[in-house]
Amino acid sequence: MLPSGDPQWWQIALLIADYLIKFIAVGVVPENRHPSSSTAWLLIILLVPFLGLPLFLLLGSQTITGRRHRIQALANREIVRRTRHLPDIPEDVAGPEDGGGDVAEEMVYSIKLSRRLTGLPAVKCVCHGVYADTAESIAAMTAAVAAAEESVHVQMYIFALDEATRGFVDALVEAHRRGVSVKVLVDPIGSRKYAGYARLRELLDDTGIPWHPMLPIDVARLQWRRPDLRNHRKILTIDGRRAFMGSQNMIEPEYESRVNHRDGRRWSDVMVELTGDVVPHLDAVFAVDWTSEGYERPEPRDITPIPHRLADGDDVNLVQVLPSGPGFTTEPNLRVFNDLIYGARRKIVVVSPYFVPDESLLMGLTSAAYAGLEVVLHVNEKADQFMVGHAQQSYYHALLEAGVRILRFPAPGVLHSKFLVIDDEVAAVGSSNLDMRSFGLNYEVTLLAVRGNLVRELAEIAEGYAAVSTELDMAEWESRPWRQRYLDNVFRLTSALQ
Repeated sequence: MLPSGDPQWWQIALLIADYLIKFIAVGVVPENRHPSSSTAWLLIILLVPFLGLPLFLLLGSQTITGRRHRIQALANREIVRRTRHLPDIPEDVAGPEDGGGDVAEEMVYSIKLSRRLTGLPAVKCVCHGVYADTAESIAAMTAAVAAAEESVHVQMYIFALDEATRGFVDALVEAHRRGVSVKVLVDPIGSRKYAGYARLRELLDDTGIPWHPMLPIDVARLQWRRPDLRNHRKILTIDGRRAFMGSQNMIEPEYESRVNHRDGRRWSDVMVELTGDVVPHLDAVFAVDWTSEGYERPEPRDITPIPHRLADGDDVNLVQVLPSGPGFTTEPNLRVFNDLIYGARRKIVVVSPYFVPDESLLMGLTSAAYAGLEVVLHVNEKADQFMVGHAQQSYYHALLEAGVRILRFPAPGVLHSKFLVIDDEVAAVGSSNLDMRSFGLNYEVTLLAVRGNLVRELAEIAEGYAAVSTELDMAEWESRPWRQRYLDNVFRLTSALQ
C-alpha cells in the first residue's frame, strides 16, 4: 500500500489521461480547420481538458456524414454533368474580351470561381422586385403562390403561422387542394421557440401538405449531429419559373415577441423576386435539401435553364446561384466574397448584421480601406444576439483604424439584411452573413448579380440604411468601458470554436 502522502492510483490515471488528451488534441484538432478555430479549440482543451474534449466531440465537427453526405456529393456531380454544356456566362452577354461589354474582368473571375466551386454557371433573369418591407414581400409571395399551377417549394429557416403569415399559409393550403405539388422545408431548431411554428406543423399535418424538418436532432432515431449546424436558406419557387430568395424568414417582423411589439422593434430584411433561367438553379438547391430530409427522391427537375422569353424592355440581370454549407468542403461563399472584395476598385458596401469575419476577409476589407477605397460596413446599433454582438465588436478597432466606415442601424430596429455591393456594379445577396458561422456551419444560398436593376436597387437600399444610421468614430469606440472590451474579446474567442 502506498503511503498516505503519495498520490493515489486514480490521481495518476487522471494525470495520464490529462496528458494523453492534450497530446492527441495537438495532432487532431488543427486538421482541415482555420488557424483561429484551431487555436481556440486547443486553448480550451489544453486549459480544461476534461471540459474541452466533450465540447469538441459535441461541437467540433463541421462536416456531414453518411447518407446526407452521399446525397450532396451525388447532387454536386449531377449539377456539373447537367450544366457541362453551358458556358460560364451566356454567349449573348458581352464580356471584357468583347471590348468591355457588360461584365468587368474582375467579375468574370468571380463567376468562374463560383462555377468551379458549385457547378452552377451564370444565367440571365429578370428581377421583378427587391423588397425591403416584410409586408410587401409576403404579399408578393402570397400572390405568386395563389397563381401557382404546378409546384410550390418553400424553404425557410424560421417559419411560423401568425397574423403576418396567415395569408401566405392559406395560399399554400389552397394550392395543395387544387392539385399543386406543395413541399415545405423548415429548420426546427430555428423555428421551435415560436408558438406559430407549432400551429404551422399542426396545419401542415392536418391538410396533408408534405413537409420535413431540416437537420432534425432525434437521439431515439439516431438522428444526431452537431446541434448548431443548421440550414439557414430562404427560398420560394413557383412552377419552376418564379422565385424569391434573400434574408427574410416567414414570420412577423417582431418575431412574436410582446416586448418587441411594445418597443417597436422590427426586423428589416431584403427579398428579391426573380424569373428566368435562374429559377431552376434555386429549385435544384431545394431538391437536394428535400432529398436529404425526405428519404425519398423527388421527381428530377432538369436544372438546365428552361426556355424563358424575356419581354422587350425587361431589365435583364446576369446572376449566379451560390449555394454553400457543410456539403461543400471548399467554403464557396467565403472564397467568392473574398474574390469580390479583393477585386473592388472604388467602393465596397457590406450589410451584415452578424459580422464575425475570418482572417482573410478582415484583411481584404482593411487592405481595401488602407488603399483608399471607400469601405462601408452596416451593422446594428444594438445586436439581437448577445454573444455574436460582442464578438463582432472586437473587430471594430481594426476596421476603424484602417478607415472603414461603420454605420450602426438605429435601435430599436434590427437590421437583418445580408448583401454586398461592389463599385455599384456587382452585388451578392441572400441568407449568408459575413461571419464564420455562415462560412462553415450553416447551409446558405447567395445570388451574385451584375448589370440590371438588382444591383441598383440594393445600392439604393443601402443608401436608405445609411440615411438613418449613425457613424461610429474611433474616439467614441476607445472610450467604452473596460468590462465591454473584456466581453468583446472573450466572445471573439468563442466565436472561433468551429
